[in-house]
Amino acid sequence: MSRPEGLIQEFCPDGVEFHEMGKVCRLVTGATPSKTNPAFWIDGTIPWMSSGEVNNKQIFDTESKITKLGYDKTSATIVPIHTVVIALAGQGKTRGKVAITEIELCTNQSLCSIICGPALDYKFLYYYLDGKYEELRTISNGDGTRGGLSLKILSPYKIPVPPLPVQSEIVKILDNFTELTAELTAELTARKKQYEYYRSVILRSSSTAIEKTLGEICDFVRGPFGGSLKKENFTKEGYAVYEQQHAIYGDFKFRYFVSKTKYDEMRRFSVKPGDLIMSCSGTMGRIAIIPDDAPNGIINQALLKLTPKAEVSNKYLKYYFEDTIAAQMNFEARGGAIKNVASVAVLKDIKIQMPPLTEQKRIVTILDYFYNLCNDLASGLPAEIEARQKQYEYYRDKLLNFKELTA
Repeated sequence: MSRPEGLIQEFCPDGVEFHEMGKVCRLVTGATPSKTNPAFWIDGTIPWMSSGEVNNKQIFDTESKITKLGYDKTSATIVPIHTVVIALAGQGKTRGKVAITEIELCTNQSLCSIICGPALDYKFLYYYLDGKYEELRTISNGDGTRGGLSLKILSPYKIPVPPLPVQSEIVKILDNFTELTAELTAELTARKKQYEYYRSVILRSSSTAIEKTLGEICDFVRGPFGGSLKKENFTKEGYAVYEQQHAIYGDFKFRYFVSKTKYDEMRRFSVKPGDLIMSCSGTMGRIAIIPDDAPNGIINQALLKLTPKAEVSNKYLKYYFEDTIAAQMNFEARGGAIKNVASVAVLKDIKIQMPPLTEQKRIVTILDYFYNLCNDLASGLPAEIEARQKQYEYYRDKLLNFKELTA
């Protein structure tokens, strides 16, 4: 018998009490000071967490800080160290993810801070909610990437509350898995930084490169605005609708399709394998090449299509975007909390070093090799991290599967 099983037999042989989360924790939502008021942000000292930062798992610092004035003018609340934070909303995979705060901070309105009461170990709650990611997304309001969690959903959500010695022992076991994974991930991060350094050097190593503008080397088409692509146009099959997450994550699964009639009507926004698509709202400048096995389709309003002209390698252009152009785009972007590309004309004027096609292909071959060393899930560190993650998930789900105590 394992130690957790022995403790369960000792402390709760007939089952574990389940409680509504709102009765054993305090749930707090955040707020965002106006982005148009510099006095709320410039020289800020109060850590302010955005929803995307939940992916960091442990929060030791935040990308943004707000001022005391910005804090006073919103309903934001500073939450203590060891608060469990869950993403209420977010495109793609963010919604439902959890993190632990290692500093005092406040959050935006798309995050809920869960402050544990005395009966609950914060790490036990973190591990439990981490294992309920898919379930929490399923019960979210709405559908697809537009759904959302809320206090109304989370507060009555039932969680097991075994005796603290049981919680503590389970946390120790799961900590061992996550600490090893964290060490491997840190090493992989160091390798990726090394890769980014050499990518930058290699992209600028050609003595035969000529400076050209993006407008000279590729054609641009911004996704449709003005309501020409609405949900009532979508079908269950046909031509795929490419969305922002396809450019951000490079995962080509599709939720929506349009008929051939609609596709022909919107052919200007059509894409095919080999085209590049780029996110141009919110998460700026993330770019992907549509793979050979992906379907033809059309882009939505959050994407930009780039079609390389003759003598331009699409993979060379993708590497150059990732190295340099995405940062320039964010600098040139406009908008408040959600940035947007200022105009296609601005992008067309961005300059890029273009060697001959044979040299582009040589550079791509080198960068492909280095990229695969850092990212290939079939070998090396990525494979080991993947294996450790699966091991952690197996034991997490096994250890946190409790029989509910009945009255």
